[in-house]
Formats: sequence, C-alpha cells, structure tokens
Amino acid sequence: MYLDSFTKLLAGIPALLLALAFHEYAHGKVAYLLGDPTPKYQGRLTLNPLAHLDLLGTLLLIVAGFGWAKPVQVNPFYFQMDRRKGMMLVALAGPLMNLVLAYLGAVAWRLSGSWGWRGDFLFAFFNLLVVYNVVLAVFNLLPIPPLDGSRILAGLVSRESASFLYRLETIGPFLLLFLIATGVTGRIMRPLVSLVLDFILQASRLTII
Repeated sequence: MYLDSFTKLLAGIPALLLALAFHEYAHGKVAYLLGDPTPKYQGRLTLNPLAHLDLLGTLLLIVAGFGWAKPVQVNPFYFQMDRRKGMMLVALAGPLMNLVLAYLGAVAWRLSGSWGWRGDFLFAFFNLLVVYNVVLAVFNLLPIPPLDGSRILAGLVSRESASFLYRLETIGPFLLLFLIATGVTGRIMRPLVSLVLDFILQASRLTII
C-alpha cells in the first residue's frame, strides 16, 4: 500500500519511540521483579521514551534498519534466584515485549485497513510499529555480546561457556559495528525478519477472522 514519505516519517517516529521504550521497560521491570532495585533507582521503570533513548542506536535504527536503546543497568547479585537464569529472563523480556507489541500492532493495522484508513496516519503508524518491533526483537536476539541473545545463550550453556560470553562483552560492541558496517548483520537479519513478520501477520489475520 502506498504511503507518502512525509506520512511515513511522522508515523515512524512515535512507532520507533514506543518500540524502544517498551523493550527497555520490559528489561527493567523483570529485573525489578527478580529483586534488583537498580532500574527503579535509575528511573527506567517508565514507558517515557526519553528515559531509554540511545543516540547512536536510534540513528542506526532509522538509517540502517536496526539499532538499540540505552541499556538498562542490572545488578544480578540482587536476584532471588540463580544469577545466570535471572539474567537470561531479563534479556528475554525485551525481545518478547517487542514481539507482543508487534502482534498487537498487526491486529490494529488490519483493523484500520478494514475500516478504510489505508493511507492515513494511523494505518502507517501501526504498519511501522509492527516492522520496528520485529526488527528490534530479531536484532537483539542475535547471540553477539552485549545483545540480549548472548545473555539468553549464557543462561543455557555451561558456566565456562557463559564466562567466555561475558568476557566477550568488552569487544562485543566493536564486533557488532564491524558486522553492521560490512553488511553481515543485514544479510543474517533480512530472512529472519521476513519470517517473523510473515508469522505475526498470519497470526493477526487469524485473530480477527
């Protein structure tokens, strides 16, 4: 469906801010529920996007199609459970929140289309809300430190392997930027994003039949 560039821009900004805010809020909320007060003290238990924005990650998401928000700081020593498993749950919460939001956005997108809003701001907003949330979820699930996927993987492997992953976090951001700059990340993500998008759109279609 054709949407002019100005409508896409206006609709894309709030869609992007919502995707980032919900992702980081989910991290902070799960950490807080597990006993860590750090996210609360740092003002991260909020859906206000300004509390979660990272300039570089946001610009990359707009320009390159994938990026990140300002990471929520977590102290696993507060957790009232195994620290590795706790970190795994905290890491998983962000992408899962994005997938839930993408599904709800897809349902709203289909409904807005059926109500004759195609080409309108809300139709574009829900469309981009789905896309941004799927991209954020898939990108963050890549098992490259310090992305969520590496912490999820660390909770599933042996302690020795987990320690290796944690040590990689010092060079992880440079490795990630290298993979983005060389196009490797894009080649990995494109088929995965397409697959997840298709699944969510099909699920939303079944929901409103």
